Amino acid sequence: MFGFGRKQTTSDDEGFVSHLIELRNRVVQSLIVVLLMFGVCFYFAPDLMRFLALPLNDALPPGSKAVFIAGEGAFFTLTKIAFLAAILGSMPWILYQAWAFVAPGLYAHERRFALPLIVSSVCFLVLGISFAYYFVLPAAYKFFFAFAERTGADVMQDLQRYWDFTLSIFFGFGLTFEVPVVEMLLVKLGMVSQQQLREARRYVFVGAFIVAAVLTPPDVLSQFMLAIPLILLYELGIFLAGFLSAHSRAPDDEPGEESPAP
Repeated sequence: MFGFGRKQTTSDDEGFVSHLIELRNRVVQSLIVVLLMFGVCFYFAPDLMRFLALPLNDALPPGSKAVFIAGEGAFFTLTKIAFLAAILGSMPWILYQAWAFVAPGLYAHERRFALPLIVSSVCFLVLGISFAYYFVLPAAYKFFFAFAERTGADVMQDLQRYWDFTLSIFFGFGLTFEVPVVEMLLVKLGMVSQQQLREARRYVFVGAFIVAAVLTPPDVLSQFMLAIPLILLYELGIFLAGFLSAHSRAPDDEPGEESPAP
């Protein structure tokens, strides 16, 4: 009996170590791809900066031009842009490595839930960033410059500060566009039900405008540009949560379902 216990413990230890080695290898592979992408993105960083500055340049008053207040500001800004672009560009490979690591340990119904959840989270992140770039930033800077013109002062926009503001806007909208993913996860985990999400609509509508007032410039147009998509995303999340739950039933509901690998 004691011999069996030692053998089982040794086997468990070997399995744990093999999982750690696999995790290390997949993390290393992901980092290598990120570093390679960083090198490529850093080379094209000035072009990326010009693209990201389009909303600012379009909103600048005639005769004005964006500048870098200090030389090191250009270097650090381009480095940040290259790094974030490398992360986004490497995301498919990173997600593949993560999926390849966890998928063997999941039941079939869990795989049917996890994969769409991962893919949809990336899609909503990109959608939120795109929405912020094409709609929110132009409206925000037109408001800022229109307000500055009322003071009679000349406007000199620092590109480093513009990027810091843009990064916060990208983060805020990318995060808020994950609302449907959060709803799907909460419903799947049994923490809330679809009916509870429907009953909370009135509070969500009010909360959407509060969040919009905090994250956007203090004008009605910008607030509606975030509040309305948030409300629509909440309704989409209710639908997707029910759809995904119906197509990812538990093992007890599906006889003979394949068990995860040990």
